Amino acid sequence: MLFNSFEFVVFFAIVVLLYFALPFRYRWLHLLISSYLFYMCWRWEYIFLIIGQTVVNYYCGRQIAKAPPGPGRKGWLAISLVWSLGLLFFYKYYDFARRTIEDAGSAMGIDPALPMMDVILPVGISFYTFQALSYTIDIYRGDVEEECHFGRFALFVAFFPQLVAGPIERASNLLVQFRRENQLDLDRLASGLKLMLWGLFKKVVIADRLAIFVNQVYGDPSAYSGSTLLLATYFFAFQIYCDFSGYSDIAIGAARVLGYDLMQNFRLPYLARSFAGFWRRWHISLSTWFRDYLYVPLGGNRVGIHRWVFNIILVFTVSGLWHGAAWTFVFWGLLHGGFYLAERLIAPHGAKLVHTLRLPGGPVKLFRILLTFHLVLLAWVFFRAQSMEDAVLIVHRILTDLTGPLYTGPPQVTTGLGIMFILFLLGI
Repeated sequence: MLFNSFEFVVFFAIVVLLYFALPFRYRWLHLLISSYLFYMCWRWEYIFLIIGQTVVNYYCGRQIAKAPPGPGRKGWLAISLVWSLGLLFFYKYYDFARRTIEDAGSAMGIDPALPMMDVILPVGISFYTFQALSYTIDIYRGDVEEECHFGRFALFVAFFPQLVAGPIERASNLLVQFRRENQLDLDRLASGLKLMLWGLFKKVVIADRLAIFVNQVYGDPSAYSGSTLLLATYFFAFQIYCDFSGYSDIAIGAARVLGYDLMQNFRLPYLARSFAGFWRRWHISLSTWFRDYLYVPLGGNRVGIHRWVFNIILVFTVSGLWHGAAWTFVFWGLLHGGFYLAERLIAPHGAKLVHTLRLPGGPVKLFRILLTFHLVLLAWVFFRAQSMEDAVLIVHRILTDLTGPLYTGPPQVTTGLGIMFILFLLGI
């Protein structure tokens, strides 16, 4: 069931009406059943994956909370990590790992002959896996108290507004909200519905229109000039922003209607003046998850320079893999890691130069915004391309064939509308 479907409108209206009609003690059950039904509209059998993640992480959380400091607590945390990440690896990364091993074996004259697993990637598995894991890790760290009510914890893992596309919530924010009773608030209702409509507009009107041109050009990049590929790349940058942030807006708005506050997931990322700023604005729930549960445990910036560089590259590489099981996503993550490190190296010298030359602040800020955006744009080529070969071809043609013929259709009116909606979005 998609947010931009009539079925969801009917589903959501029924959920909201029943939610406020029911006594508080039954609301968690109503939302849990509704969330499971929402997910089962895609493939009913994969609901058992969510239930499995819920049961294991709930039990591990209880055991971690009861165990004294020492190997016992670490053991239960290890079970949670192995189980959760193991399921994620099997369903999302097994075939990618198999192909990579077989390709490496072929290059060395070896035939590993690993078994093929014809499985369909479960919708939202990366999101609800990370959400469930954050709970057990937080319990281990002592950042949150254990949730004894299994039903409320199950709802935390499967809450339908953010189940399949985030934001990735923390127990310290969302789980505690399920314990308090919400009254019907007309101001929250209006605010939530407005945000849902704005997200729907970004998704359906802007992102889906831009996708028509992007899909055609990126589907066969060898057939188009550099100028056309550049236009398609600009379109994709705004397509993915409107698509992803639109879904986040709908999720946040739907939760707000029900009386719950989800974290902000996007904050004008293309107006960032640095890569550090971009990742504080883009997919905030994911970037903070990697910061808190991977970067900081690795030592963060409290280590030597070489280890710090390794930490940065590892985090960005894992971030790329999280988005998709392909080398294009890995390279996208590596590019962002490289840009981030280069920025940290160059930024002090740039600031000194600006101070020495007494350059005006406004143009400097605009230059930094445009530079950051276009480097992000370069990385988007690898994110969207169907293969590394296509990505290299696209970048090469953009750099060498900008004077080639510009393809603008068909239909040209859709491309024109796409440009108009981008300008409208920037105006808003």
